[in-house]
Amino acid sequence: MARKPAVMYREIKGMAYTRREYMGGVPNSRISQFDMGNLKDEFPITLTLKCKNRVQIRHTSLEAGRIAANRVLTKDAGVANYHLKLRAYPHVVLRENKLATGAGADRVSSGMRLAFGKNVGTAARLECNQAIMTVSCTPAAFNTAKLALWKASMKYPTPCYIDVEKGKEFVN
Repeated sequence: MARKPAVMYREIKGMAYTRREYMGGVPNSRISQFDMGNLKDEFPITLTLKCKNRVQIRHTSLEAGRIAANRVLTKDAGVANYHLKLRAYPHVVLRENKLATGAGADRVSSGMRLAFGKNVGTAARLECNQAIMTVSCTPAAFNTAKLALWKASMKYPTPCYIDVEKGKEFVN
């Protein structure tokens, strides 16, 4: 079955479905790393990408944003000049009622009767102004970090903004 559009999952509806010990077969998260770059050094500038609305972001979208930001930072700033941290974790399990299609599907499927749904993925629930990812960098890599966070924000189903939390004196 084809993946459904993100529009179906970005609104927060109902209770969070998170207790994995009671559900069978939750798909693994696509997020491969939460910390990238130079993990040992302290950097003078910290920028944070925050969401403007209350939203639910799928794990595939979080991974796409991470890849986009990390690619820009690695290529333009260099691995030693930044630390990228993904701050949202996909806890909520998403369910989907898959209906049978094709010839004879009406005899196989029971339609919407008892439609609880199967586990299809995970998502992170974020409140207004909650951090999605943070970049710490050197003053020389400030504009690159800003560009990287902007490119990552294009992958998320909500408007985002960049907040300079530390090092405002280095901002042009």
